[in-house]
Amino acid sequence: MEQPLNLQEYEQLARERLPAMVYDYYAGGAGGEQTLRENVEAWARLRIRPRVLVNVGERDLTTSVLGQALAMPVLLAPCAFNTLAHPKGELAVARAAAAAGIIHVVSTASTIRLEDVAAASGGLRWFQLYCYRDREVTRTLVKRAEAAGYSALCLTADMPIAGNRERDARNRFALPEDTRWANLEDAGLHQMPALSEGSALARYFADLLDPCITWELIAWLRETTRLPIVVKGILTHEDASLAVEHGVDAIIVSNHGGRQLDGVAPTCEVLAEVVDAVGEKLKVLVDGGIRRGSDIFKALALGARAVLIGRPYLWGLAVAGEAGVRRVLKLLRDELSLTMGLAGRPTVASIDRSAVRELNGMLRR
Repeated sequence: MEQPLNLQEYEQLARERLPAMVYDYYAGGAGGEQTLRENVEAWARLRIRPRVLVNVGERDLTTSVLGQALAMPVLLAPCAFNTLAHPKGELAVARAAAAAGIIHVVSTASTIRLEDVAAASGGLRWFQLYCYRDREVTRTLVKRAEAAGYSALCLTADMPIAGNRERDARNRFALPEDTRWANLEDAGLHQMPALSEGSALARYFADLLDPCITWELIAWLRETTRLPIVVKGILTHEDASLAVEHGVDAIIVSNHGGRQLDGVAPTCEVLAEVVDAVGEKLKVLVDGGIRRGSDIFKALALGARAVLIGRPYLWGLAVAGEAGVRRVLKLLRDELSLTMGLAGRPTVASIDRSAVRELNGMLRR
């Protein structure tokens, strides 16, 4: 294949280059992977309503999230174990995000220490947080992120227990000997020995993550850090309202990329419900199935402040390292700019709900 022209072509190339176990770990979802598929397909069920005779000679893709200026309304979602895709891993991703002028959300499960990722670039960065049974482990991660200049915490709320990822179980997923759970090395929790049956990652989560967390955790985090708190994993208006009630700074509509509870709605179908529930009280972001600039446009029309992408930048990383991630982001930027121009919406602020038409009742008026 020549230079990939879209994100789907990057995935095709990455699949050819990655070991099957690694590709399946990145690409796979929970159960029968219904939600995984529908995350992508649902965006196609929205139709764009273009306006004509609008001056679109210049398009402005800039926006802001939590007071931080972004060159375009895209963030890089937290994805684990980036060095499985490329030796530079999270370092390459951080540099590509900084070059694109967007936020990199670094995973607790980074294969490079959060301090080293922070030092790799002068870009904007948030830290994704799991809550461990040992609350002191969690506290230490928060303090390290704060000291290293991360500007927000992104709490993953939809993983009290791990979903049923059959590809990982079939492949007996485990980290290679030269790959580590770098941020947990000081706590002695960096090892994930291979099992004779099933996924070592699923066992790790079952043994170490706290399945009993509640909204009380937000108050505990407020006492622990001054950083803004973003809750990732909201899918209902009830939980969106609770996020407002508990003083969360922003929320991410997410079903964990279809990797947790199979059969939940694709994020596209619940985004408007969540946006309507919170109004202007906090900002809403969304991930799940974003593969085109037109998908970003549709998410903005439904009320998202910005979107997050995960798997697509891993495919770029696998194909060409930092340059591959940069290219993936450029493709999305160019596609979004083109969509805005052809839809008669020259600025991010001009993209409102009138810019899309519902097909299956996913919009609440």
